[in-house]
Amino acid sequence: MGKEDEVRIDKWMWATRIFKTRTIAAEACKKGRVSLQGTNVKPSRMIKTGDIIQVRKPPVTYSFKVLALTEKRMGAKLVPGFLENVTSPDQLEILELSRISGFVNRSKGLGRPTKRDSRELKKFTEQEFYDDGFDFDFDFDGEDE
Repeated sequence: MGKEDEVRIDKWMWATRIFKTRTIAAEACKKGRVSLQGTNVKPSRMIKTGDIIQVRKPPVTYSFKVLALTEKRMGAKLVPGFLENVTSPDQLEILELSRISGFVNRSKGLGRPTKRDSRELKKFTEQEFYDDGFDFDFDFDGEDE
């Protein structure tokens, strides 16, 4: 097997647009979210065509079959030539259910602020904290009277 028969898993996942950056792909490997044949892999793990890679992006575990190897990032239209999404139907059902139900498992404080949060923030930033009536004994311009 030559060098062109294998590619690092983090480079391939970045190139095929599974992850936005190679750093994020490597982090996912280090956190145990990427596995090959049921075994968690390091970012440096070499993959070859025919391998099935599982990527856990909660709440779903995606499965991708490697159709071709690449280290160069590509446009979205080219991706189907390099991977096949073989995610099981039960995992896709979880994804669809989470889309339908909207805010699934969203912890308080994450996501966009509510209207109430926005009003309180606006009130906080517009009150006495930004009042121009300074109560100091000196002039900021450096011009003492």
